[in-house]
Amino acid sequence: MKTYISFLISLVICLTHIVSISNVHAQKELSAKQWQDDLKFLQTTVHNDYPFLFKKVSATDFDVAVDKLYEEIPSLDAHEIPVALARMVSMFKYGHTQITFYDVAKRGVLPVNLYHFNDGVYIEGVLKGYEKVLGAKVIKVGDKPVVEALAFIKPVVPVENESYFKAYGLRFLTAPDVLHAQGVIANKSNTVTMRLEKGGRTFDYEFPMIGLKDKPRYFNFTLPTDSWITARDTTQTPLYLKHLNDKLYYFEQLAGTKTVYVRQSSVFNDKDESLRDFYKRLFTYIDTNNIDKLVYDVRLNGGGNNYNNIFLIKELMARPKINKKGHFFFIIGRDTFSACQNLTNEIERYTEAILLGEPTAENVNFYGDNRKLMLPNSKINAYLSYAWWQDSAPWENRDATLPNIAVDTSFDQYKTNQDPVLQAALNYTDDGFILKPMEHLTELFLAGNYEQLKKDATSINNNPKYKYYDFENEFSKAAHRLIGGGHQQAGLFIFDLVAELNPKSATALYNLANLQVEMKQLEKAKIGFQKIIALDANSSLGKIAKRRLLALNKN
Repeated sequence: MKTYISFLISLVICLTHIVSISNVHAQKELSAKQWQDDLKFLQTTVHNDYPFLFKKVSATDFDVAVDKLYEEIPSLDAHEIPVALARMVSMFKYGHTQITFYDVAKRGVLPVNLYHFNDGVYIEGVLKGYEKVLGAKVIKVGDKPVVEALAFIKPVVPVENESYFKAYGLRFLTAPDVLHAQGVIANKSNTVTMRLEKGGRTFDYEFPMIGLKDKPRYFNFTLPTDSWITARDTTQTPLYLKHLNDKLYYFEQLAGTKTVYVRQSSVFNDKDESLRDFYKRLFTYIDTNNIDKLVYDVRLNGGGNNYNNIFLIKELMARPKINKKGHFFFIIGRDTFSACQNLTNEIERYTEAILLGEPTAENVNFYGDNRKLMLPNSKINAYLSYAWWQDSAPWENRDATLPNIAVDTSFDQYKTNQDPVLQAALNYTDDGFILKPMEHLTELFLAGNYEQLKKDATSINNNPKYKYYDFENEFSKAAHRLIGGGHQQAGLFIFDLVAELNPKSATALYNLANLQVEMKQLEKAKIGFQKIIALDANSSLGKIAKRRLLALNKN
């Protein structure tokens, strides 16, 4: 079986797009009944052939959404219906299960490439002729702040997790039809105005729509062509972007060091060298050149054939000199997806790698390997996953693989070819940094070392190197498990710690106050409910807290 990389899926979709372009005219002529029949065909097929996809959304909620769209179709414009169909398929929240961007943006896109850096959304690349806006920060799309605009388009994207949305969601922000269908802009238009910031100046710029065929469809960074330019200084090329045009993978020894850097951007075989042969050549070089550090970069790797992964794992496990803490670094990111998620799972399980970068774009266990379902009237293709890849236990089904050390990139760093992720690997020293914080804190708890637990939890919670860990959620789940097992006092300790670390979290405060009520610590519970009300009296938890507080005061 193979799981398929998103950008290579897109290459296949390009072929179907050529065929489907001829259907654009036909789609405009479809009757409401024909669109409704397509919707029902999709619904019936999912129920009959793909019922296992009802994991993150229930069959009932899916059917309610389908029925609502069925009623709305007669009042929708032709361009709005493919977007709505994409929303239906995206409800499953698996990246391989989708109606693609290329089916919902057939009329065209804006002449820009956007990228979400750690300091905002920027115009990373443009079609030549739009140099004025190259490198500008996006403040608004239409009259919506960019954060709000992203929230509006999110339901159209098959969002597996937040990294997936960062990697693949931004393209939907460049499709006028999606922007209109999702309410970001008020009217269907061939132009979209964005408010931008560049060089200390804020200004509005009206972008025209260009043909979809004129937008590059490869990596999420712009690779310069005769038509497209990037904001990055192209007089140099950082290692993770080298040879992207001509090699799926390569390695080089860093000058003056005993470190080898590898960039692998696919789990498919390159036309010039199979992965198995590449791995043999790589490790022969390592063995014969006294190499003591390996930095392996898959931040741009969207997958391929996961049966190729075993050859890398075997080579690593045979080399304890490299496969040990502080000598093997594995860079992951928002484009790490599909078969490369399988590779990341195996790296975590079988090696001593330190993971750096951003969370992966895939769930640890996931549905991949999709089949094409062509809707009979519109000829739109829905891609529905059928293969369940379970590398970890079901109860360990994390949304993503998190890096041991969180590192991301600002726009200025990208523009000037700095690579803070690689630098973090090269500069790593074993100075006591806790690579697996949840395991560390769990060990302290089990040992009864509560004072150290509280100290370390506070330090870890405030350390940006752990920025992707949701400690509030993880601690709260642990507390609920303890309470469910009859250990209320231990659960109370955890909830108290969570509330102390997250004083502005109504959920953390409510969990603590609710348990305090159960344990008859009523005065403390009253204080907790008062804090929730002070945060936002009109929120759902604020209203519940008011009722609970009123009941306690009556008693």
